This record gives sequence, structure tokens and C-alpha cells, in this order.
Amino acid sequence: MFKSSNPKVCIVGGGPAGLAAAIALKRIGCAVVVVDCAVPPIDKACGEGLMPDALLALKQLGIDVPDRVGFPFRGIRFADRHSSVCAEFPSGLARGVRRTFLHDLLIQHATSLGISLIWNAKHVQLQPGGISLGSRFLHADLIVGADGQNSQIRRQSGLDEVTGERRRYGFRRHYRIAPWSSYMELHWGPKSQIYVTPVGPDEVCLAVMSRDSKLRLEDALSDFPELQNHLTSAERVSSEMGAPSMSRSLRSVFRENLALIGDASGSVDAITGEGICVSIKQAHALAASVASGNLGTYQQFHRKLMKRPQQMASLMLILERSGQLQRRTLAGLAQNPAIFRSLLAIHVGAGRFADLWSRQLLGFGGAFLAA
Repeated sequence: MFKSSNPKVCIVGGGPAGLAAAIALKRIGCAVVVVDCAVPPIDKACGEGLMPDALLALKQLGIDVPDRVGFPFRGIRFADRHSSVCAEFPSGLARGVRRTFLHDLLIQHATSLGISLIWNAKHVQLQPGGISLGSRFLHADLIVGADGQNSQIRRQSGLDEVTGERRRYGFRRHYRIAPWSSYMELHWGPKSQIYVTPVGPDEVCLAVMSRDSKLRLEDALSDFPELQNHLTSAERVSSEMGAPSMSRSLRSVFRENLALIGDASGSVDAITGEGICVSIKQAHALAASVASGNLGTYQQFHRKLMKRPQQMASLMLILERSGQLQRRTLAGLAQNPAIFRSLLAIHVGAGRFADLWSRQLLGFGGAFLAA
């Protein structure tokens, strides 16, 4: 596919997805340059939880998240006003990490590998054989679009044919308070969900998700008395930041010498907490495709990587359609925590839907009907 054994790669987008791709491609011998219109530190509204499989994917890039960064948590807790259920990860601890800290770790590692980083890049355009930055031209054998949900590279390349899309909205803020739980918590309410991630010994991140673009975190909290009680005297230590949460699938994520990665290549609802993990795994898949000399295999890898998060997102978002369904489901899970443990194992890639044995599902069905 490439004339040289060390092809030149230009990655448009210097967020976690773009930097992960840069590192993965550099490790197989590519000459890599990353361009981004922003200047670090680059923040984004997200839940800031790195699941065990995300930490493993980072480790495979050569990145160990230091113990001094973030805060560990051992599992997931679901709760509403009536029920609560929790489960531990089957494969080690997760870690809550501020988005800006994670970005800095990736930048440091990319720089240590000799990857060229160009910030504040304006007027980026696809050109035959590379990209232009105003009057400057960068030759590239491979171009990677990692420029987010509103990707200009996706639009310019003609890869913007959407096969499915669902939009919700998220708003995030940090509070100065010691984590009250060793779990990441997902609280279910009548109009929204709020998830709580410990990101430091004295700091938690709260993010609200809903279909209402006008529903802000402070307003949503009125439906969550348990969280209000925890936050009574907590200091706000960041401004509220919001962003659309897209569930989006594309017809194709590559064409000739161009590939898309991260949110530019499609995304799953933020309720899964899988965005960063999926992006890092896509980076590994892209590097494997380039190393094989067949970029077309990236499409197959990409679809496989997106399948499980999309299934989990669809499963969880069914619950927001009906308050009664939500209440009965959480009550059933609370009475059958083995089902919740199996679902969590599936969520982090340590299990399969086939692992939900019929005897478990029959037990859950009885509890569901009785709730």
C-alpha cells in the first residue's frame, strides 16, 4: 500500500484519539506529525473514567497512568430512588482521571517518541498527497482524521455518510469533596442520568446526560436527593462544560490513503463511558492495518470494536423510555446482582452476552415481574 517502509502520516486532531493513533503508528515505524487548531491544555466534557480495558490499552501504547494521577475505583453502581446494585470489575481497578491530565500524559509520551506536534494550526485542507495549513503543505502517505464529532476531514473526504444517529446532551462539573464511594456511580432519574466519577482524593466529576439540550447539571440535581445530600457543602472547582453526546455510525471509515478515528469515525452515547477506550483500541487496530499493508482491514476492525459499546448503549438507553421499566429493571438487578456482574464483565470486554445463562435470565425475569 505504501511505497516506503516508514510511511509519512499526518494526523489531523491532537486529542486523545489522534495522539493514541500517532503513538501506535510511530511504534510500527511511521514518521508522524499531528496538527490541531487548538492549543493545550485541551479539555472536553466527559465523565473522565478509564475502565480496566482502557488502562490496558494505554499500557500497550507504553503509557502507565501514575498512581499520583487520578483516583482508583473498583466497579460500577447503578441507583435510582428505590433500588441500588453494584459490581466490581472482573479484571482489576479502573481510574478516574481528569481529561486535561490524560491529554498531558499522551502529549508527553508522543513527544518522547519524537512525534512532531503542530498546535494552533489554521485552515487545514485535504490536498492531493497531503494536507495544507494555509500556505504550508505537509506531504503524507496516510492521512488520519481525528478531529472529533464535527470532523472537517470527514466532510472533505466524502466519508460523512451516516447510517444511524441519535443525539443527547451532556454537561459536566467538578466538585471539591472526598469520594464517598469506591465505585463510579450512575444515578437514574425521570428526565436524565447523572454519573459520578472520583478523579482525586478530594474531587469528584459529575456529568448529566439527557435528551434536553437546556437541562443543566444544577437543575437536574433536584431529581437526585442522594446526590444533593452529598454535595451540600461541596465547592465547585470547575466551570460547567457541555457537549452533544452522539450515537453515530458511518458507512465507511477509510478511503484510499485516509482513515477516520475516534469521534470523527462515529461514536457511542457517553453513558457507556467507552469513548476513550474505543479510541485507543481503534488506534491499535489502525496501526495493525497499516503494518499489514491493507488499510481496508481497518474497516473490519472498527466495526468489531464498535459493536459491543453500541449494544450496551442501546440496552441502557431503553431504560430512559419508561420510568416504570427503569424502576422494574433496577429492582430486578438489585435482587439478582449476578446479572449485573455479568453485564459489567461484558461492558469491559471480559465477558460475552452468551455468558448470561438462561437460569440467570429466568431468575431476573421473575424478579422483574414481581417488582
